Amino acid sequence: MHPYLRIALALVVGYAVGSMVNMGIILLGIQIVPLPEGIDPMDSESLAAGMPLMEFKHFVSPWLAHALGTLVGALVAVLIVKAYKLQTALIIGTLFLLAGIYNVVVIPAPAAFVVADLVLAFIPMALLGYRLAGGHRHPPTVG
Repeated sequence: MHPYLRIALALVVGYAVGSMVNMGIILLGIQIVPLPEGIDPMDSESLAAGMPLMEFKHFVSPWLAHALGTLVGALVAVLIVKAYKLQTALIIGTLFLLAGIYNVVVIPAPAAFVVADLVLAFIPMALLGYRLAGGHRHPPTVG
C-alpha cells in the first residue's frame, strides 16, 4: 500500500474510532451522572441553555470523552502507519482540537472547563497515544 494512502486510511480510521470512544463515554457518563432535568444532550441549544444548571460532576465525562477519544484515535492511527507516526498522531490531535474549539463556540461552558479541555485533552493525549503505540521517547531533532 502506498505510504500516503496508508496515512489517509490511518487518519480516517483513527478519527472514526476516537469519535466512537468519545460518544460512548459521553453516553455512559450521562447514565452515571444524569444531566439536570430538561437538558437534551444531543441538542447544542438545550445544552447551552442548561449550562448554568450544571455542576462540576457534569463536566467530568465530557473531558474524559475528549481526552480518551483523542488518545485512542491517535493510538489507532499510529499503529496503522509505518512512517510519519508523530505527524499522524498530531493531525489526529489537531482534528479533535478543532472539534473541541467548535464545541466551545457552540456550547459555552465554564472557563475552567474550556481551558482544561482545550489545553489538556487533545494534543497531550495525542502525544500520549503516539508514545503508547511505540513512538519514540523524544521527537527526532533536526540538524
